[in-house]
Amino acid sequence: MRLIVRKERPHPGAQLRFTDADGMRLTCFATNAQHAPIAELELRHRQRARIVQIALDLLAWMPMLTLTGPARLWEPKRLRLRLFSTAAQLVTTGRRRILRLAQHWPWTTVITDALLRLAALPNPG
Repeated sequence: MRLIVRKERPHPGAQLRFTDADGMRLTCFATNAQHAPIAELELRHRQRARIVQIALDLLAWMPMLTLTGPARLWEPKRLRLRLFSTAAQLVTTGRRRILRLAQHWPWTTVITDALLRLAALPNPG
């Protein structure tokens, strides 16, 4: 196991954290990759961090844009349990993809209503 620590200047306009020493930002990550160069490991770490950030943004915006009622206030753990772990089947027929949700799932209507609201949103492009 290796711990890789990087010291860098924050980009202009970034707020400093209390852990930033002498105006420099410390970032670190642990890895068990044995023969990869440090630059490659850091790139992989930063790419994964971006993906996690995108997922968190989606997790924050999805309830605001698509959910209503009490479902809009669900915490991420409850969203994962009730919405993201739903049993479903993706069927392709007639050049269309249809998502068939399990009818016995208690939150199927919440999901279908959210998908309808998502489809009704204006296209940014």
